[in-house]
Amino acid sequence: MKIFLTGATGFVGYHVARALAEEGAQLRLLVRKSSNLANIEGLQGDTHVGDLADPASIQPALEGIDAVVHVAADYRLWIPDPDAMYRANVDGTRELLKLASEANVPRVVCTSSVATMHFFTNGMISDEDTPVTLADMVGHYKRSKFLAEQECIKAADAGQQVIILNPTTPIGPRDVKPTPTGRIFVDFLNRKFPAYVDTGLNLVDVAEVARAHVLALTKGTPGRRYILGGENLTLKQILDKMAAITGIPSPTVEIPFAVAATYAFFEEWITGRIRGKEPRATLEEVRMGRKKMYASSARAETELGFRIAPVYPAMRASIEWFRTHGYAP
Repeated sequence: MKIFLTGATGFVGYHVARALAEEGAQLRLLVRKSSNLANIEGLQGDTHVGDLADPASIQPALEGIDAVVHVAADYRLWIPDPDAMYRANVDGTRELLKLASEANVPRVVCTSSVATMHFFTNGMISDEDTPVTLADMVGHYKRSKFLAEQECIKAADAGQQVIILNPTTPIGPRDVKPTPTGRIFVDFLNRKFPAYVDTGLNLVDVAEVARAHVLALTKGTPGRRYILGGENLTLKQILDKMAAITGIPSPTVEIPFAVAATYAFFEEWITGRIRGKEPRATLEEVRMGRKKMYASSARAETELGFRIAPVYPAMRASIEWFRTHGYAP
């Protein structure tokens, strides 16, 4: 099977590319002129230089392709120019779907996010059928991913074979940027995590997320969303597990959300707007943290053959990778 893959230079994209290659897929990897190719060294596949912002640069790469796997996304919880995020996540997805349709590509797998789901403050578990609207989306990242997902649903309703995957919070090696989740690990390893808030996440092994992309190519139902998750854990439980792996003390001080919001406000203004650097905490993160992002992967288990794996090995692998590559002592 010949597959056109976006996002291979990133964290999840690399693991998806590797999983597809191990299954014998012939890969054509989209890279931008400015892309750092270090993360795809050694991967079997051709590279195609192009940009989702320039559809004409993508069109030739879709000739003879059997499936498109669209993993690329702008994943940040703080951005000086939010319009750039919407152009990448929403417009880029729309244009790629259009190009795939025009090239008669039989199947498209789009990587969305569990961020497009509706969550609760009491820790109630959400699934793909939990009612949700754009008004539930906190911040530009969640809004842009929700709108991109709507483009996928529209294309599926129009007859295009589009499957939507919604990873929760992937962890594992090669989180090169790192992602906002990876920064939790890096800050903890550098002893910059003095306190915590009462929030929760669903952590998932990135290798299982990648395997689900392979499964979705043949088993996914067009127009369906599939949550790809692992363990539902409070932030304190996550920090305690990291402490058990590393020997670094887990923070014992829980701070109210009002205090966290005040800190984030000044971080955004001083570090973000005045100094022009990425703040360590944002109001968007605090607002998201008021709800525990607990989710069920039952649909993916039943329909795709997805496996819910313990996250402890993935946490250990992530920590070892960050330390080996100089992110932490």
